[in-house]
Amino acid sequence: MGLAMNLKAEQRQIRKQSTQAFLLCAAITVGCVLFLPKLVTFPSEVGARLAFAIQTSAVHFAIVIVAVRLVSSGRYRSAADIGGAAKGPRSPELAVKVAFLQNTLEQAFVGVGAHLLLASVAGGRWLALLIASDVLFAIGRLSFYRCYSYGAGARAFGMATTALASLACYLATFALFIGRLFGGG
Repeated sequence: MGLAMNLKAEQRQIRKQSTQAFLLCAAITVGCVLFLPKLVTFPSEVGARLAFAIQTSAVHFAIVIVAVRLVSSGRYRSAADIGGAAKGPRSPELAVKVAFLQNTLEQAFVGVGAHLLLASVAGGRWLALLIASDVLFAIGRLSFYRCYSYGAGARAFGMATTALASLACYLATFALFIGRLFGGG
């Protein structure tokens, strides 16, 4: 019964944190799409849009580099881990860093793919989603890492924020692609 109650409590916390992440993502995404085009001129030609997508993906790449550095530094500073993954089980401290790195690599791949796909079909104000994605990716990854050790409910805000940032780009891509396909534009 205790495990089932813990599972239910974690699931409630995941739903609560995910809802909060959704609200943050919605606010930042809508804010970027509405207000950034008044401050920034986004590229219109497909080559320039794709270049912009790669440039905005630098945030994703930088966070992957930070995650790699955390693992490397963790191994260097730990007698239990300095021998590498093949020498035995990793310490709990390093295990968190490795999990963060793996998840960050996965999410960065999804996020950069979203950037490139969106830039391939969208111009103008929709490219502001790439900036929103960067901001949310950074917030999400920081929260995910800081809360990782406290359980699934605690890290759900970071995970949802990261995932929703990419999802917004994918949804916009899909909608614009379908609109172009059926609207003739």
